[in-house]
Formats: sequence, C-alpha cells, structure tokens
Amino acid sequence: MKLLRTIRLDPSDTFVFERAADAGEWAVSGAFMFAHADPDALDGKSRAAFRGGFLGVASLGWSTLVQIVEASEADRDALVGALGRQLHERLGAPDVAAARGAAEEEVAFAASLCDRPRDTLIAVRRTFEDGAIREAFRTLHPRGTRKPMRAFSFVEVENEEEAHEDVNLLALARHKQTD
Repeated sequence: MKLLRTIRLDPSDTFVFERAADAGEWAVSGAFMFAHADPDALDGKSRAAFRGGFLGVASLGWSTLVQIVEASEADRDALVGALGRQLHERLGAPDVAAARGAAEEEVAFAASLCDRPRDTLIAVRRTFEDGAIREAFRTLHPRGTRKPMRAFSFVEVENEEEAHEDVNLLALARHKQTD
C-alpha cells in the first residue's frame, strides 16, 4: 500500500504557512480544515494553506508537496489513529467514534491519490466554487536521476484542469520589503 508523506525541498513552507509541517509526516489533503471557513475572509498564510497545502497529521501544519511512499497496514492504522486523535482532541469532533470514522475517510482519500509510482510528488490547488471546496491534484516526477531532490529539478507530468493565475513576483517582492 502507498500513502502520503510531507516533503520539504526548500525552506519556503516555513514562511508561506502559519505552521509548516515537518518533513516526513504522514499527510492528508486537509480540505476539511476549511469546511466552515469563509473563503473571502482568508488572507495571507491562511489563504496560502487553503490554496495549496497538504495537512501534516502530527503537527497539523501545512506542506506544499507530498510524496508517495510505501506503507504497511500498521502505518495506515497508526495514521488513522493519529488523525482521529487530532480530530477529537484538537479539532472538536463530537466523540472518538466520529473522529475515527472521519479519519478513515480522509486516509482512504489520501491513499486514492497514490496510484502513481513511489516517490512521485503531488501538489494540490484548492478553490471554492458554488459553495463547495474543489481540489485539483498535479503529479511531479524527478527530472533525470539527480539526488538529492531539489525544488527546480522536477517536471510536471499531469495537470487536472488548472486555472490560469497570474502572479506578479515583483509586486510581491516590493510588498515584502515594505513589511
């Protein structure tokens, strides 16, 4: 079986997100974290997490990329248990049974994203459309056989209906300098 782990190719997650996931954490999509959010009220780091973050289960931090890795049934069970505890203890699930059920669904969804070869990286683009959260996933593969992996050594190989978005890097840099 395969599951998702967070991966950090550079330190950018530590300043993009309010809380960055540690490298190597088990991960799920994390869209449920925004189930009751007002998408128009999200800004800055919360908006970045909504738009393109996977949830690291241990830290409840965010990661831009996750990696498909081999996992055992014991790993899966531990992930479901850890997520269930987080949902109950820190995120307000009404009881342990409900939390475990939700965790089972989240882990099953994460596992469904792992139909690619081991070490494939996945990115998410999340939008809010017609009152619902929509997720599109892209897979990335290493270019060549270079190790260690670097952020700019990947080629996108699959893209699902990604909307075009212009980003003005110069304006962002100027805004950062004035902060």
